[in-house]
Amino acid sequence: MTAALPIHDYALLDDAECAERIAAAKAQLNGRCIVLGHHYQRDEVFQHADIYGDSLKLSREAAQSAAEFIVFCGVHFMAEVADILSRPEQIAILPDMAAGCSMADMANKIKVQQCWDELAKIIDVENSVTPVTYINSAADLKAFCGQHGGIVCTSSNAQKILNWSFERREKVLFFPDQHLGRNTGYRMGIPLEHMVTWDFNKPQGGLTEQQIRDAKMILWKGYCSVHQAFQPEQIDNFKAKYPETIVISHPEACFEVCEKSDYIGSTEMILKIVREAEPNTRWLVATELNLVSRLAQETKAQGKQVHFMAPTLSMCSTMFRTDPQHLCWVLENLAAGHVVNRVSVPAEEAALAKLALDNMLLAS
Repeated sequence: MTAALPIHDYALLDDAECAERIAAAKAQLNGRCIVLGHHYQRDEVFQHADIYGDSLKLSREAAQSAAEFIVFCGVHFMAEVADILSRPEQIAILPDMAAGCSMADMANKIKVQQCWDELAKIIDVENSVTPVTYINSAADLKAFCGQHGGIVCTSSNAQKILNWSFERREKVLFFPDQHLGRNTGYRMGIPLEHMVTWDFNKPQGGLTEQQIRDAKMILWKGYCSVHQAFQPEQIDNFKAKYPETIVISHPEACFEVCEKSDYIGSTEMILKIVREAEPNTRWLVATELNLVSRLAQETKAQGKQVHFMAPTLSMCSTMFRTDPQHLCWVLENLAAGHVVNRVSVPAEEAALAKLALDNMLLAS
């Protein structure tokens, strides 16, 4: 068999040529490959997706497909989930292995285990704390949750998952995104003073023993760099000019932004609400730029005006690493019989992570 085609041969290809070669490679693979496109993906890549959506939806649909190869145009944790949920004969691939997630990187297994051990010196963690990880996390953290009777959540089902968790134990350790945890908990009636933030760079998370004992939710000090760009004064300034504006935000935005929003929802919910809204309405949206731009173009004919909340560009820079050149390289290698950039979660870790994912699917 010939050697795999090297990536450097693709670096200088223009997008138009890549598009032609991607289409040709997909045709040659003839259904053996499915290309997944996350909502935040750039248009030049998104156009080649066979299905698109949020990360969990894509992984589940790919697992149910007849495809042998799952090419995930997203980031690393998404390809891990696809590998965990797919059938044994399916192979998950990430076009660019450097496509990570800065939020996911804020919580790693060593730091979370250290947190768990420090909490255990103060409270009975195994019987009083349910670990909950946002799906935007590495596979080993999902495995940690599976090992300790915990669960995974998404931005769509976070409230259901927290209800499941509190039915079992009195407290939740929620990572890596503090904002999703806080925004969800608050709307469930949990007072802000009962949601403390664990600073993983400080001993005992920077908290007193009493704060830990009194807490209902212990929130990891993590955040999404994209949603961190949205600020409450941006809403105030925009509505001063356009008072009729309807504000919709992703729950990864900070508490103050969500408090000023008319709607709070996942990427799928944002799309649904704006698409189904009355014509000739104006929307201010707090989520990733590529999604907002496509939604604005899609709904323009209905007289809807969809605006991106931040005054400066804010896109997922790690998602942006996946470009047409990397996608072309992956697909042409598959067509030539070579698997490159396979994402494979170790069996024991995958089994524990799947426990946490299965808990989520049952709970939601």
